[in-house]
Amino acid sequence: MTNASEKKTAEFNMTFCILSAVAIIMVVAGHLGYSIMTLGELFPYYSFHVPLFLFISGYFYKETEEEHPFAYVKKKARRLLLPYFIWNLFYGVAAWLLRRYGFYMGEGISLETLFLAPFMHGYQFIYNYAAWFVPVLFVIEMMNLLMRIAVGRSLRRLLPVKEGADRLAEWVFLFGSLFVGMVVIYLAIGGHVWGDYKAPGRILLLYPCFQMGQFYKKRLEKHDTLGNLPYFAIVLSVQAALQVCCNGLAFSSVWCTGFANGPVIPYVTIVSGIAFWLRIARIMKPVAEKSKAVRWIGQNTYTVMMHHVMIFMLIKMIIAALAAFTGMCADFDFGQFYANIDYVYLVNGAEHFKMVYLAAGVGAPLGARYLLFNRKRK
Repeated sequence: MTNASEKKTAEFNMTFCILSAVAIIMVVAGHLGYSIMTLGELFPYYSFHVPLFLFISGYFYKETEEEHPFAYVKKKARRLLLPYFIWNLFYGVAAWLLRRYGFYMGEGISLETLFLAPFMHGYQFIYNYAAWFVPVLFVIEMMNLLMRIAVGRSLRRLLPVKEGADRLAEWVFLFGSLFVGMVVIYLAIGGHVWGDYKAPGRILLLYPCFQMGQFYKKRLEKHDTLGNLPYFAIVLSVQAALQVCCNGLAFSSVWCTGFANGPVIPYVTIVSGIAFWLRIARIMKPVAEKSKAVRWIGQNTYTVMMHHVMIFMLIKMIIAALAAFTGMCADFDFGQFYANIDYVYLVNGAEHFKMVYLAAGVGAPLGARYLLFNRKRK
């Protein structure tokens, strides 16, 4: 998840910009139940799309951050948490106003819902629930910083050669975090990750995906040279086998539920999903790198994640007004509209009307940001 300002301090990578754009479109489509990018449900969104953001974030982590850890914490708090808390207050006020007009969604504004609930679940005001990921990402980045400082320094004391210590550290971070993540899944299957335990559960579940990004960058990327035909043959064969042999691949990263195939398969689907779309992004690069739209989406996924659910709500408000005052869309369900944020009304029951929600959910927040950004520059 990135903001446009981050380009000023990070080397631009078009392949990962495309990958970020793909990931946020899948998130928006997933909240609509719109499987337009799943390849016929071969790659279900909820089997890898949230971990994909951690993979991307991990890829861009730099060891030099460990030289000035407090500056890193300050930078991440400013880029991730400060805008989150500002918008959280905005959506708290919006939820309060909408409750006055009969809506039943969102909690009241309090210190808990403003500052604690975002770290516990992120669904406090509902209309920005997709942004639950932001505090989780911040905590994971802080965990990564502390672990790398502590473990990295310890290994360098044990191994006199810095390169050997760094190589060992990457293996320790990856497989150590995978082991902990699998333990979390095992406990979740047993019904032990519930209530307040879900907050640390989701963090430990997703933490290995951040390490996958670093591991790929440092150890695998230089070896990622297999031709497209054998590459896709392997990835698609693995995914097809998973679909045939498993009891559904989707799971919930936010609630740590839905693990139908034990503690290992979720991470296999994460790797296969990332591998597939990473190569697609690389193939798209020569064409997409000339597209300002793709760059704008990939560099501003934070904006889309924060606001697309409210954009869905605004579309439904327009339809509700048409149903109430013109008689159009007579089958519009007002009960669901007032009480269920996930209600998606389809004009004439047409599944393809979800494209309207998808285009608006991505385009409206980015369009507003573009206008504000240009005005600020002028």
